[in-house]
Amino acid sequence: MRIAVDHRTHYRFSKPQARLVQMLRMTPLGTEGQTIVDWNISVSCDAKLRYQPDGYGNAVTMLYADGPIEEIEIVVSGEVLTSETHGIARGAPEPMPPLVFRRMTPLTRADAAIAAFSDAIGDPSKNPAAWLQRLNHAVHERFEVTASASGTAPCAAPDCFTDTSLSPRGLSHVFLAAARHAGIPARHVGGYSLVPCVDRAHPRPHDWVEAHVEDIGWIGFDPSIGQSPDLDHIRVAVGLDSNETAPIAGSRLGDGKEEMDVELSVDQLGGGND
Repeated sequence: MRIAVDHRTHYRFSKPQARLVQMLRMTPLGTEGQTIVDWNISVSCDAKLRYQPDGYGNAVTMLYADGPIEEIEIVVSGEVLTSETHGIARGAPEPMPPLVFRRMTPLTRADAAIAAFSDAIGDPSKNPAAWLQRLNHAVHERFEVTASASGTAPCAAPDCFTDTSLSPRGLSHVFLAAARHAGIPARHVGGYSLVPCVDRAHPRPHDWVEAHVEDIGWIGFDPSIGQSPDLDHIRVAVGLDSNETAPIAGSRLGDGKEEMDVELSVDQLGGGND
């Protein structure tokens, strides 16, 4: 399937900023499941862009812009050709061993309720892949899927677990907490998706997870649909939680308030699978 992405982030400042430094995790890498046909990052003002991998192997672009800056727009656009992998993620850089992804973070901590939820899924040692499928389905069935506003703080798993509806980001944190409690390495994935599981009128970057199973490797699970990611997902970045896969993170030097608008379109090209 050929998928086109146009992702625009517009910042406005109430007072001119002296300097901006932004880390952009907005460039997908080629894997067995996706081929990058074309991908570009452009900025509406003079800025220096430096490209480098991070510790997880993600493609990172560092943006440096000197002021005075009253507004800035970052435009990411491109096309990706996806292919069937049955949810298995292979071919991406893997500088970190899987055991790193058993470490819990403040966003993926398993409290007593999540631990009991995880234990109720059964014994993961007998068939880890089947256990993960059951976990994915259980998280999907427990919550209604809702959209989250851009720029909102991520929800920690213990806090999310008491809600009745969660964004894909919150669902992923619950999955990660439950999987890591069971001793299974699992990581957060940030990217894009065609799946109409949330607000299609105002699409957002998507979130799902990957878990590691011996003799298979990393397997993707999208709890917002209760299935594995397929042709309609573009994988961009991985990390321990959503803070480490955020499309844009950084700092600014200057007073005043900041406003951010995000426009995103994710469209299938050609009307069918390529």
